[in-house]
Amino acid sequence: MIISINPDNPQGRLLKKVADMLSDGAIIAYPTDTQYGLGCDLTKKKSIERIYRHKQRSLKSPFSIICADLTHISEYALLSNFAYRTLRRLLPGPFTFVLPGTKLVPQIMLTKRHEVGLRVPEHPIAIGLVQSLGRPLINTSAKLESESQALVNPGEIEEAFKGLVDAVVDGGPVPGQPSTLVSLIDDDPIIFRQGLGVF
Repeated sequence: MIISINPDNPQGRLLKKVADMLSDGAIIAYPTDTQYGLGCDLTKKKSIERIYRHKQRSLKSPFSIICADLTHISEYALLSNFAYRTLRRLLPGPFTFVLPGTKLVPQIMLTKRHEVGLRVPEHPIAIGLVQSLGRPLINTSAKLESESQALVNPGEIEEAFKGLVDAVVDGGPVPGQPSTLVSLIDDDPIIFRQGLGVF
């Protein structure tokens, strides 16, 4: 099922429709400011496990999570003053920040060192879905681990992930490049992956 939502002014009733599906355990594909992502409600462990299996991804490589804003992030990550200032300067934007996770983050979403990747994308649909759901979405690119490029066409995503995604949110074109992945552990910034964001 493809659900078209206006990327500039998302329709509230459609955001709620998708959020209700997420609450029921649905897995969706949705647009961000970098590429289309696959996701589900952070609290739905079985849905998270399905995405791991379908993407053939190791549990040792947790997905990131999308929060609505900096206040929301502070519920799921421990923020030093340095991290807070850095995130306030660069978010929303095309970054994923690795930070120490709080107890609200499910174990399956944490690294061995209890770290978590967090995003606040500059995309009204992604933020609108999180706000409508009231909880973070998990986020991983709409591609299989064996592929180099993420899919950007909603029809192709629906076909490639048939049997996994319950809905593809069509929000129009996206850049199709990854976010910049930055660790802020111990206030020592390390760029793990250079993407769209300039740190």
